[in-house]
Amino acid sequence: MAIIKNFKDYQSAKASVVTIGTFDGVHVGHQKIISKLVENATKNNLEPVILTFFPHPRVVLQKDANIKLINTLSERAELLKQHGIKHLVVKEFTEDFSKLSAADYVKQVLVDALNVKQIIIGYDHRFGKNRSANITDLKAFGKTYDFEVFEINAQDVDEVTVSSTKVRVALQNGYIVKANRYLGSCFSLFGTVVKGKGIGRELEFPTANIKIEENYKLIPKQGAYVVKSVIDGAEVYGMLNIGFNPTVNGTSQTIEVNYFNFQSDLYDKTIKVEFLYRLRDEFKFKSVEALKQQLKKDKIEAQKLIANHE
Repeated sequence: MAIIKNFKDYQSAKASVVTIGTFDGVHVGHQKIISKLVENATKNNLEPVILTFFPHPRVVLQKDANIKLINTLSERAELLKQHGIKHLVVKEFTEDFSKLSAADYVKQVLVDALNVKQIIIGYDHRFGKNRSANITDLKAFGKTYDFEVFEINAQDVDEVTVSSTKVRVALQNGYIVKANRYLGSCFSLFGTVVKGKGIGRELEFPTANIKIEENYKLIPKQGAYVVKSVIDGAEVYGMLNIGFNPTVNGTSQTIEVNYFNFQSDLYDKTIKVEFLYRLRDEFKFKSVEALKQQLKKDKIEAQKLIANHE
């Protein structure tokens, strides 16, 4: 699926059915909306389109540079593709765009660029300069420009007990199983394997050090986790540590994964790591030997969890 970073570049022979939102995490609540979007597209011979904004509006309007997102744009696109979405249209969110009137937004973005025929949107959706327009206004625009508005009512919203905020909080607290249940899939990281200090090899637990390029990507709570990757077509399990390696006087946070029964060179490769379970917090041990003994215990516990998971 292509990520369309300029809405004016969107092209399709069909009219579209559109939903609008951040869709961070593509959690089970989002999936219900997406399912309705794809269902309407199939039934009415329309193109299912998700319109999102980047950077996050809070970064621009509230100067909240510290907001972290569950997905990078590429991760989000891959998840949406799995749910039947072919077009993720990303509108750059700027101060100038935030000042666009509701009428100009509807005409320029939804009608002229996306050729909208149907919109599926929450009852409390706000848009336009100062978020002054609401769903009643959107329905009025629909009469003017000949598109339908399908409202996700308050009852349907209340039935979905999941939100992106709840997923973020779960991850920040290390509640991986809960976060995965909210997501309907495993939380994951994509990154490039880079050279580390070789400390893991000295501990007899060689690690792949993962560098995450996107500084807005949410990293779960520091500690040790059970993880899985697919490498060269094969599932590989292991344990991952997020932290500062205090026992060996680390000075910066690293993300390191020790894969079980795996020897291939991963340097400079981009890998996806799925989080399955949390093992423990990161501790400063009295000695390197004490750390090594703990890692052996961690591996035994991880292998038990993996056996149950499989």
